[in-house]
Amino acid sequence: MYFVTISRPGYILFCMTPSERAAVGLTDNRIVHLLVRASPTEPWRVLHEWSAEDCSHTDFMVALRDVSEPADPQQLLGFLPPHLRH
Repeated sequence: MYFVTISRPGYILFCMTPSERAAVGLTDNRIVHLLVRASPTEPWRVLHEWSAEDCSHTDFMVALRDVSEPADPQQLLGFLPPHLRH
């Protein structure tokens, strides 16, 4: 899977999946957000968040490099380290 980087207020980095159903955002406070939405016209919703110290946004996206984008973006949680999935 690949990500498309765009500018989004409130994030120093914001990358969307090709379908625009999921995104990874990094805040100024070094909190990583996994965001989801049902369609490109709906607002983003934070599905999960964690400290970049525990797993950087880069490490998370690299773990997805050979994965096809899932139809259900919640399946992306399975690629987080086990201690961060809750």
